[in-house]
Amino acid sequence: MFVVREARPEDAEALTGLIEELGYAVTAFDVAERLDRLAKLGQPALVADEGKPIGCLTWNIMPVLHRDTRVGRISMLVVTARKRSAGIGAQLVIAAEARMKALGCALIEVTSNQKRVDAHRFYERLGYERTSLRFGKTIEG
Repeated sequence: MFVVREARPEDAEALTGLIEELGYAVTAFDVAERLDRLAKLGQPALVADEGKPIGCLTWNIMPVLHRDTRVGRISMLVVTARKRSAGIGAQLVIAAEARMKALGCALIEVTSNQKRVDAHRFYERLGYERTSLRFGKTIEG
């Protein structure tokens, strides 16, 4: 059994392994700093805890000019490979949706790498629709 809770600094090491499962190279130090930054913004990362973190979701809220409400975004969701398809990701999404709704969001978007086809199907099962394209550009310096 797992519980969904806010991430804590001591989760950094375990979360580093989860983020690496997504293919990103991170250090526990960097993850700890980012957890602190998100918490200070009032948008703490959420973890599924089963004695140790087995899943993590990050979210943020964007004030926008073109809508009359804030827009929420799920920017990262990962569940350890050995625990996928057990409802853990869905519970993390539900918890994040509740937080964003309480903070005035009427729309929630998901950022998902275009290569993650299984993840796209997961979000569609939760009621998310493909609505737009997102473009990214790395700015150096």
